[in-house]
Amino acid sequence: QVQFVESGGGLVEPGGSLTLSCAASGGITGGHAMGWYRRTGREEHFMIAGITSSGSPNYADDVTGRFTISRDDARNRITLQMNNLKPQDTADYYCNMVMPWEKKPWGPGTRVTVSS
Repeated sequence: QVQFVESGGGLVEPGGSLTLSCAASGGITGGHAMGWYRRTGREEHFMIAGITSSGSPNYADDVTGRFTISRDDARNRITLQMNNLKPQDTADYYCNMVMPWEKKPWGPGTRVTVSS
């Protein structure tokens, strides 16, 4: 059973930075597009950053230029560097596959709170 475990969230002031990490069990990351998702309240998970199997990134408009996604398939790890954080970035963050038919059960997520 594939499992994702996200970490690195916390409380940060506006303009601050955090680095989120996603550890995937079972060697699942290799050969698959991976993404970071954001969820606020009871809303659906929304992908804010994705990375192809070859390492090409793409971002939602509101995080472009501030967030950077990377992958390390040898360690089955996906990372999200978050800079210049804003209060509207406050949410729970998750990683998962990008393709709908490849989605795995959601991990516990990691909470990011941006507040002064």
